[in-house]
Parts: sequence; structure tokens; C-alpha cells
Amino acid sequence: MSNENCHKEGPFTITVRVYYEDTDAAGVVYYANYLRFMERARNEWLRSQLAGPSELALSGRVLFAVRSVALEFRAPARLDDLLQVSADPLSVRGASLTFRQDCRRDGELICAGRVDIACVDARTFVPRRLPEELTRALA
Repeated sequence: MSNENCHKEGPFTITVRVYYEDTDAAGVVYYANYLRFMERARNEWLRSQLAGPSELALSGRVLFAVRSVALEFRAPARLDDLLQVSADPLSVRGASLTFRQDCRRDGELICAGRVDIACVDARTFVPRRLPEELTRALA
């Protein structure tokens, strides 16, 4: 099953403050930390749709693993910036989700990403279908 453009009300967004630990020697956000910010947004998106990642894993149901990531850096974020980080599901397939994710500062696009997520069984790590409740919520 493919469900293109499954965002209903626009992208899910959280606010993330840039801390000293997020920056490099030049005082800008270290590139790998954008992945951390995006992970937080996907976790909060999942919690808003179904349950938190830990609840799903502990219940023995599913885990979500990143399969691939593509990032484009447009401008530096700096210490104390407030970033709006989005998680916008673009497509749903049997055992995977694709997200468009952006980091913005006051509306300015800082970093744009596309993240493919695989759904796996929490015990065996074998790919498995997305939970039915999640596919229903995205329909």
C-alpha cells in the first residue's frame, strides 16, 4: 500500500533550542546534530499518532529504524537559536515510512531532509508491517 502525501493538517512541528553542546568549535550547530533534532520530531510525531517509541518496543511490538537519510544544509544555526523542526510523513508502504523533515529558524529554512524509516519486529528485528492503528491514522 502506498499513501502519498499523507500529511493531513500540514507538518508536525516541535521547537528545539540550540545548546552549547550542539555546537562545534565555530559556534554553529554541528551537522550531525540536525539528525538528533529530526529524530526528536519523529518521536514526538509518533507519540501524537500512536504511542511513544519506548512503549511500542516494551510491548514487544515494533521498533523503527532509519534506513536512509538525505540532508541539505542551507544556513547555520547558532547557540540559543530556537528551531522549528518538522516531521511530515510523505508516504506509507507496508513496512516503511518516508518523512520530509525541515529545521527552520524564524521561518528561514536551515536544513532540509528526507528520512526513510523501516518498521521491524521488536524481538527479531525482522521487517514487519506498520501497526494497523498507525496506517489507519495516516489514511
